[in-house]
Amino acid sequence: MAGSETAFAYHEPAITTILNQAGFLLVLNLVNVCLDKLVYCGLIGQLFIGILWGTPGAKWLDRDMETVIQQLGYLGLIMLVYEGGLSTSLPSLKANLLLSLAVAITGIGAPMGLSFILIELLSATPLQAFAAGAALSATSLGTTFTILSTTDLIKTRLGTVTTGAAMLDDVVGLVMVQIITNLGGSSASFSAVTVIRPVFVSIGFGVGVLLLCRFGIRPILRLILAHRERFPEFTGTVQFSFLVYTSLLVGLVAGATYAGTSSLFAAYLAGVMTSWIDDFSKETPDEPNSARQEKNSNQENPSIRPHTAQSPSIQPQPPTGKLVYEKYYHEPVTRILIPLFFASIGFAIPITEMFNGKIVWRGIVYAILMTIGKLVTSLWLVRISSAPISSIIRTLQKPFSRVVLLCTRSAVLSKKKKKANPEPPSQDSTTTPQDQSTETSNRQPQPSTPTQSPGPEPTDETPTENPTHRSPSSASLPPKPKSLYPASILGLAMVSRGEVGYLIASLAESKGIFGTSASGHSSETYLVIVWAISLCTLFGPICVGSLVKRVKTLQRKRVDQGGEDPLGVWGI
Repeated sequence: MAGSETAFAYHEPAITTILNQAGFLLVLNLVNVCLDKLVYCGLIGQLFIGILWGTPGAKWLDRDMETVIQQLGYLGLIMLVYEGGLSTSLPSLKANLLLSLAVAITGIGAPMGLSFILIELLSATPLQAFAAGAALSATSLGTTFTILSTTDLIKTRLGTVTTGAAMLDDVVGLVMVQIITNLGGSSASFSAVTVIRPVFVSIGFGVGVLLLCRFGIRPILRLILAHRERFPEFTGTVQFSFLVYTSLLVGLVAGATYAGTSSLFAAYLAGVMTSWIDDFSKETPDEPNSARQEKNSNQENPSIRPHTAQSPSIQPQPPTGKLVYEKYYHEPVTRILIPLFFASIGFAIPITEMFNGKIVWRGIVYAILMTIGKLVTSLWLVRISSAPISSIIRTLQKPFSRVVLLCTRSAVLSKKKKKANPEPPSQDSTTTPQDQSTETSNRQPQPSTPTQSPGPEPTDETPTENPTHRSPSSASLPPKPKSLYPASILGLAMVSRGEVGYLIASLAESKGIFGTSASGHSSETYLVIVWAISLCTLFGPICVGSLVKRVKTLQRKRVDQGGEDPLGVWGI
């Protein structure tokens, strides 16, 4: 019957369905607005709404509706990552590429290594520990971009490093998906080619896009900008730019997916390419036209035909990719697609099976270890100042300086006694070092107290007073220790796992890597991993939001009272 149908019959939805779905969207947006105002983490409320409305909770949404929400939510994730690439500063990305790579490698290696504690914690096999580390090594791109966009840090140097590292984690997460898929099958199906392929495809895709921009798109853009007045007028409209930039996004995402790399990685590259095209168009807007103006002004009298010489060369600036996104994509993505994405993450949390005593405490312990595994990435932004080291050296030098001071004082007193009895012949003797020290010590007090007899006392006081007077000034000479706010924000932003972690864990569970329980429910290892993913996804945004709220307060105070930005160079 289904195969013979030629059309889908239209039926009016029931009022309960309309109220349920409308209430779902309204609550998602209301919770998002309220929590964003408080701690910049409205996505946490959306995740809990997904748990409540979906299969883990009240089951107010049927399975088909959850599937549609999941698909639309992933479309919102693609657009969110595209916006992140669009907001990325290209000079900052180029300058901090190696730093992002170091952060990503640290954020992958540390959780992978710490995950082998599951061998003792859960009696897991090395394969199960590896699969758990693969799930917890990924960073949630959607969560990271949402936090940075909500807090207005996406365009800063800190935001560039964080998004770059999260993007590299996502590429590695795709490789982990391939590895888990192969490990879950038979040993005969395992092939190193299928594991290594996503890595080289991702690298090749990124390099290919770079070469395309360098040697393909740049000459074409120069040619188009040089002869912009010859193109039809509709090519300068926002609608035409919408078609161009959307085709670029869809083409890169489709090409990357069919090639075997991450669609989110391609969406990010599409955003970066769009930003690069906008910057390139602004750098050389009307160079050929200005040259043509000078040529026309030399050939004919500008006083006779001033307007005819300039009218062909004046062309409006084509709409930028950021303008296109703000006009066509921003509101539906922000109000519908992104809330659906975070709600779909809530659908994947088996909350009814997670509250078992042994599972809870083991999940909390594992979550703490996985939080530490990502927090170590913040060490790349910590700058150790020389001020603490110099203060320690000065503290260690104080006893020795006092000993030297007592020795010089006794030498001065003995020299005074010698001066009082016989005088000059001993000065030409071989004891020149003592004479030099006494001469310098006798020369110092002479300008200050030339006629007073208690001369040795000022000489004793001046060495003791100089260190005390120099200590505050010398402590301010070395650079002050940098703020730990940027490092803390980076580490906490990398803590959130989310969609990629749930995907890898669910795939490993479905392949039987984590084993099965006797009752047919989820395995104990899988539930512990879900606890860690869920707690990290909750803990990271809340802490980042609270920290950024504190930074915003400090920034407002320092704008009013003066002073440096608490983020320093990372807030630029």
